[in-house]
Amino acid sequence: MTAVHLSARVTTSNGGEPFVARVTQSLESSPEQRSREAYLVPNGESPTSLPDGFAAILRVGRGGVDAIAGEARSLVITLPDEFSYLSPGDIVRISPGGQQLRVLYRKASRFNALLVTERCNSNCVMCSQPPRAADDSYLVEELVQAIGLMSPDTAELGLTGGEPTLLHDGLVRIIETARDRLPATALHMLSNGRLFAYLAYVRRIAEIRHPDFMIGIPVYSDLPRVHDFVVQAHGAFDETLRGLLNLGRFGQRVEVRVVIHRHTYRRLPQLGAFLARNLPFVEHVALMGLEMMGYTRMNLDALWIDPADYQDELARCVDALSRGGSRVSIYNHQLCVLDPELWRYARQSISDWKNIYLPVCDRCVARNRCGGFFASAAVRHSAHIHAVEQGVRAD
Repeated sequence: MTAVHLSARVTTSNGGEPFVARVTQSLESSPEQRSREAYLVPNGESPTSLPDGFAAILRVGRGGVDAIAGEARSLVITLPDEFSYLSPGDIVRISPGGQQLRVLYRKASRFNALLVTERCNSNCVMCSQPPRAADDSYLVEELVQAIGLMSPDTAELGLTGGEPTLLHDGLVRIIETARDRLPATALHMLSNGRLFAYLAYVRRIAEIRHPDFMIGIPVYSDLPRVHDFVVQAHGAFDETLRGLLNLGRFGQRVEVRVVIHRHTYRRLPQLGAFLARNLPFVEHVALMGLEMMGYTRMNLDALWIDPADYQDELARCVDALSRGGSRVSIYNHQLCVLDPELWRYARQSISDWKNIYLPVCDRCVARNRCGGFFASAAVRHSAHIHAVEQGVRAD
């Protein structure tokens, strides 16, 4: 499996403002529908004319479209070959003036997530998406449009950042739109939880009454000073814990996420006991490996510990959580590095567009149930990666 490209510079027939469109290969849609759609020329075809009325015409690779682009009434976009996976129902954001295209949603994927803002009120030492201070509130309108174009059969949709709660009214609008347009779709949001320390904000989120909404919030240690160091914000531990308790008070579904690195692994057993004892309403705890992007790559020497070296702490944390009645998962870890007793907690958690396997994995009998690697694992990964041989328990 190789990583999937989601954004690229593209060739456009003319400029214009950014817009969101749903990919189609149907010529049966009404003029009103066409205005919100991007027609994808079928692979291998070199049409002698282009259909009118679409927000854009998409062509993967170069060919017949280039010769007739000047005659088209619609914007013509030529994409690199890496985008041959695009299919009807996918949703793209096109910036003609900037000659950029980004895939926001893939109908066939179970790993769809919307980046709602790049702003954040924390600055985590291992953040894979470092925050930016620019005002990107304009994204709200685009994301509301995108949600309205998504398939009602979408199983799950993620919201991520940055810190989504910084959008305030904008976040409420996004959740309300998801509730109304995708009522059967589970909604999962990643947040640092700090603004949920304000009870009025939690009440407002609860009043949306989304039927299947969960919030994932990180707690990196049972010691406030360690958590605050990791997120680089004094008082963040207290705000996060108050936020979690407020969410529990209003019956909001929450999970806790723990990223494991050199600053967090030692007290994993104590953190497991702390969470089980103090936050029994938490539905799920995810224990996560590093993604070698953003600040992680910049701070790698200070953060890195080989996962093989913290198996004892990880096992004791899982045991404390399990005995306390918590549902536990291990994300972003390879089975060959995990203690076999922990395999039943391991999940294939890495989004398909950035999920890879190494050549050694081709010989592994456990590959089909192993989560593999982030594409960024080329920077660094465990020194203990190996193929699981026949006869080794793989369940």
